[in-house]
Amino acid sequence: MGKNLMLMVSLFALATHGRASDSPWVNRSAVLESTPQAVNIATTRLAATSSAYSEPFPVPDAVVQSAFAGATGTFVMIDCASDAISTFHPELASEKRPPCSTFKIWNTLVGLEAGIIASPDEPFYQWDGEARFIPEWNQNLTLKEAFRVSCVPAFQNLARTIGRSRMQFWIDRIGYGDRDLSAGVDIFWLPAPGRKTLLISPEEQAQLISRLVSGKLPFSGKARAVLGHLMTTQKADHSVLYGKTGSGTLVAGTFDLGWFVGYVESHGKTYAFACALQGRGMTGKKARTVVETILTKQGLL
Repeated sequence: MGKNLMLMVSLFALATHGRASDSPWVNRSAVLESTPQAVNIATTRLAATSSAYSEPFPVPDAVVQSAFAGATGTFVMIDCASDAISTFHPELASEKRPPCSTFKIWNTLVGLEAGIIASPDEPFYQWDGEARFIPEWNQNLTLKEAFRVSCVPAFQNLARTIGRSRMQFWIDRIGYGDRDLSAGVDIFWLPAPGRKTLLISPEEQAQLISRLVSGKLPFSGKARAVLGHLMTTQKADHSVLYGKTGSGTLVAGTFDLGWFVGYVESHGKTYAFACALQGRGMTGKKARTVVETILTKQGLL
């Protein structure tokens, strides 16, 4: 890496506590739409290095703006070798939100470390017969299948088996968000009207993923390997994309928060990322599309 390194890093938000009405996620869309900084890119500028292909990092602002296509949100990307950060809308990247189903990443790791689960193909969820709004949830599922369809009741069962004290131990140990499990061990990551969930920022999400894949968190190699298998979403000749979506709603039937969190291995390098979209109709699927568009344009997929 070159000698000249200029780094502009977003400030971390302080952990948010208090009543559900104090959550920084509640009624935030109106505030965001009135923010005068319509587009603000803070990136790590790296000195040029010789390479067989053009440098994919930091991500140019034009690429990110095009991928967002007018949506409100933020994108954080970290070079896991250097810890250099590229951030789109840093003021949003530091704001804490409910993690939604992206918490399945950590729920799974804790379950693996506790010996509750062991392999992707093992029986994991026995359907209780209750018909839920996502048809794929209405059947018995292996761990891999449950992770792929993001089966909430399956991972709620896992969280209950892990238990409050053991879950709190791991949340504290890795420093996950504001560490607040007060809503309940099986719902603390899921937003709902009147509920104070655990809150975490996109910056924190990306940094935790970077530390995880770099072996800097206290999870075994076996647990990380199983998780990598579960998170694999796309493969190409020179790259593999790993990720988990998350969608949140504060009004029944209306999604207004979309996450895609993970990492990409490409050309011998690894980049962690977190994308969060907010506003009416935003979902994890849309956040994943944004990330895939950015990575493709940067030659990482």
